[in-house]
Amino acid sequence: MRIGEVAALTGTTARTIRYYEEIGLLAEGAERELGKHRCYSQADVDRIREIVRLKDLLGLSLEQLSQLLEAETARADIRREFQETDDPERQRELLEQSGGHIATQLELVRGRIAELTRLEGELRERSERVEARLASLETQAAPGVRA
Repeated sequence: MRIGEVAALTGTTARTIRYYEEIGLLAEGAERELGKHRCYSQADVDRIREIVRLKDLLGLSLEQLSQLLEAETARADIRREFQETDDPERQRELLEQSGGHIATQLELVRGRIAELTRLEGELRERSERVEARLASLETQAAPGVRA
C-alpha cells in the first residue's frame, strides 16, 4: 500500500506517518531507489492503528508511546524465541525478560491512571462545591418554604 492509502485506513495523515517513522514509532521501510515510493504492509497499518489507539486511550506523550511500543515489540520477539527453544533455562530467561517489559508497560499505564484519578477527584470536588452553592441559593430564594 502507498502512504495515502495507509493514512486513509488509519485515520491519520501522510505527514503523521512520516513523523512516526522519523521518531522510530514505525520502522522505516527497506532502502528504496530514488524516486520510488515506500510500500506499506498490513503490519504497518496495524502498528499505526495501535499507536493511534494508545495515544487516544492513554493520552501518552510520543516518548512514552515509544517506550510502550518498544516493550511490546520486544515481547513479540521474546515470544517467537520462546516458541523456538526447548531449553527450560532459556525459556526462564525469556519469561523474566518479558516480565520486565510488562512491568515497564504497567508503570506507564499506572502513571496515566493515577493522573486520571487525580483529575477525577478534582472534578468531583468542583461538582460538589457547585451542588452545595446551588443548594444554598435555593434555600436563600425560598426562605419560607420548608422541605
